[in-house]
Amino acid sequence: MKTEVSTAANFISRLLKTTGLLSEEQLQHFSHSLEKSLGEHYKHHWFPNAPCRGSAYRCIRINENHKMDPVIGEAAGTIGLTREQLFTLLPSELTMWVDPYEVSYRIGEDGSICVLYESEPSSSSPSSSSSSSSSTQPETASNQNQGDSNNRASSGSCKGELRVGMGRSKKPKSFTMIRISSS
Repeated sequence: MKTEVSTAANFISRLLKTTGLLSEEQLQHFSHSLEKSLGEHYKHHWFPNAPCRGSAYRCIRINENHKMDPVIGEAAGTIGLTREQLFTLLPSELTMWVDPYEVSYRIGEDGSICVLYESEPSSSSPSSSSSSSSSTQPETASNQNQGDSNNRASSGSCKGELRVGMGRSKKPKSFTMIRISSS
């Protein structure tokens, strides 16, 4: 869980950094506070053996109706930012899923879902995922689906289920996916 939570906190911190309005010290304090709060918030809602279970609870949302995820709001308060200030600094529509073995986000209601972190469950330690695929080489979803039928890529992710549930695609389409690693 630590890697996934750290990835989410670092991503939101990088979004704030692009504004140029916060000092490096403020950004580090925010990131640390958010990481700690998310870890605590997800503690009893983290299911490595069923990664989609609890996904809605772990979803971070900011939307244009001035709804700010309370965990982000609390972390911002530790550096003196109000929720109103956050709305001016972050995208008006942001959804982030922090799930075991995958962290992804979408900007805008109809935006593409982008993967920030993805790993395979490790047989030695199912409760933590510390290995990351840091490849920046594009992969196609159809190539992923040709792998082992027991892996997450072939069984689909929570976001894949969301796409199907929203009627966006009935079958996986071939598309290019670029993995981004923060290491």
